Amino acid sequence: MSRTIQALRAGAVSLAVAASVLSPLTVTAAHAATHVANPYVGATQYASPDYAAEVNGQAAADRGTNPALATAEDKVANDPTAVWMDKIAAITGDGVHHGLQWHLDQALAQRQGSTPITVEVVIYDLPGRDCAALASNGEVPPTAAGLTTYETQYIDPIAAILADSKYADERIVAVIEPDSLPNAVTNASKPACATAAPYYEAGVEYALNKLHAIANVYNYVDIAHSAWLGWSSNMPPAAQEFAKVAKATTAGFASVDGFISDTANYTPTTEPFLPNSTLQVGGQPLDSAKFYQWNPYFDEKSYDEAMYSQLVAQGFPATIGILIDTSRNGWGGPNRPTSLNSSPTTPDAYVAANKTDQRSFRGDWCNQNGAGLGAAPTVQPYGAADPIIGFVWIKPPGESDGDYPTASHSHGDPHCDPAGTNSDGNGGTYPTGSIPGYDVPAGQWFGAQFQQLVTNAYPSLISGTGTGSVTVTNPGSQTSTVNTVASLQISATDTAGGTLTYSATGLPAGLSIDATTGRISGTPTTAGVSTVTVTARDSSAVAGSASFTWTVTSSTGGGGGGCSATYTVGSSWDTGFTATVTVTNTGASAVRSWQVTWTWPGNQQITNAWNATESHSGQHETVSNAAYNGALAPGANTSFGFQAGYSGTNTSPTLTCSAS
Repeated sequence: MSRTIQALRAGAVSLAVAASVLSPLTVTAAHAATHVANPYVGATQYASPDYAAEVNGQAAADRGTNPALATAEDKVANDPTAVWMDKIAAITGDGVHHGLQWHLDQALAQRQGSTPITVEVVIYDLPGRDCAALASNGEVPPTAAGLTTYETQYIDPIAAILADSKYADERIVAVIEPDSLPNAVTNASKPACATAAPYYEAGVEYALNKLHAIANVYNYVDIAHSAWLGWSSNMPPAAQEFAKVAKATTAGFASVDGFISDTANYTPTTEPFLPNSTLQVGGQPLDSAKFYQWNPYFDEKSYDEAMYSQLVAQGFPATIGILIDTSRNGWGGPNRPTSLNSSPTTPDAYVAANKTDQRSFRGDWCNQNGAGLGAAPTVQPYGAADPIIGFVWIKPPGESDGDYPTASHSHGDPHCDPAGTNSDGNGGTYPTGSIPGYDVPAGQWFGAQFQQLVTNAYPSLISGTGTGSVTVTNPGSQTSTVNTVASLQISATDTAGGTLTYSATGLPAGLSIDATTGRISGTPTTAGVSTVTVTARDSSAVAGSASFTWTVTSSTGGGGGGCSATYTVGSSWDTGFTATVTVTNTGASAVRSWQVTWTWPGNQQITNAWNATESHSGQHETVSNAAYNGALAPGANTSFGFQAGYSGTNTSPTLTCSAS
């Protein structure tokens, strides 16, 4: 995937496709799954055996000459990475990697009891794919016939596999067509992109329609990265383009669960020593430095939060989440600054002294020399309230970005040539930054790159970089009840006295861990048994872990009480509706209080409620009796009502009632 700032700063384009081009079909899974707000919460993640085999092979080769590196490589083998459907043949398997159905079967085998498992699948084969690059051009031409091929020979077979009822309890995160719509926005001046853009829009619309119809599929649309769409001339038109395509789908905004940035790129998640792009140095703001060229977003976190605001302003619901691909944006190693250097007196010198991104040009994108693994896949890294809902590894670290033309072959992209240059469109010329001495085709294993990514990982993976040891105290088995608040403080120590950060995998749905304090809290929403692993890590990347089981039991009414809840929609209009819920005491004795809970299957949000106390976390609703209607005799009933907003489809939820 190619990025040059010459392309980045081009003007926006708005293109349409005749409605007759599309004839979307509807696929419905035989067994409907509950569609949750964040598919990563309360779930484990699929670790591809294909990727594990690549990593294990590299570690075995390195063990004799560099055992410390091999040990660090071992740590990566079972990290979750995405499955790329980057050509039609990839659906059934291409001789190098297994096919989609095989991976979904492996995910079933990896599932732990009733705990959901999340599988990431990259949809990446649009007509005229990646029109601004050569390393990752696709196989389908940007023509009406090519669009038909994309629909019938690519999307339809993928949708048919994902709709198989045996996979209904897997949460499939579909990363939709990296770089496609961003190219339609910024690269209209390129003939190849001008030709392809209508088919990008039509193809993405078709993919969203087909995949959204499958209840356990979650669509995340690619929004490029801060070094591409961060300028004020690019971000608003990009948000408008994403909204345009979403609104054209059958379900509208509801067809998009969220967005993903930095896919297969290298832009840091944060620039810790450059938090203020308007900081004045030598009488000029930092974003005037040549490295940023007046782009105010230096990292993905600031960019994603700004793009989130733009997307919501365009009509996307506030519940959308954003993922960041951190697979190769760590930029650790000896060249990473460890503290602020405030002595430089010009923006260029100040940025050069303090940026963690070691590229000479932000438009460099192919097999970058000096890059490192970024943060490991993490759920809600900034807490449940932040729009950034997770760090993911979409690009499997160690698989090449692309090769370049040589005397032996004409294919490839000059931007991958270590001896080549990139232009910023403003008269500046920079080296490509590609790792010298290698010419590895896109998607193939690149051992030297993987060695470098592990060596330069941030946080570090190589033993000996920290001075202490971290121990997590195992809290023992935990038991909670559905719809009852739970809290658990995790304790850990670091012999070096460092500050610890906490993460957890396998938490029951409704629970999350505070990365700073280590407290797990929330309200469990689903009964079952989960295997939870809590990890504490210090600033030197030294880590310790503890695993335990967490059992969540179904809520039951006390004193022989029980209840039912019946949901009825009253009035309804394009963007909202009213509903009434009738609560009936179905037990043999009187109850003093009741509570009704549910998880919205769409993007509904309550704006006003009466005759009850309402609260929500994401799409999960909890409604309790008011002070005057909690007591119900056997067979008696009461009701509460609310007004809510929504976009797309207003599917009724499944209610759970408890009484005591």
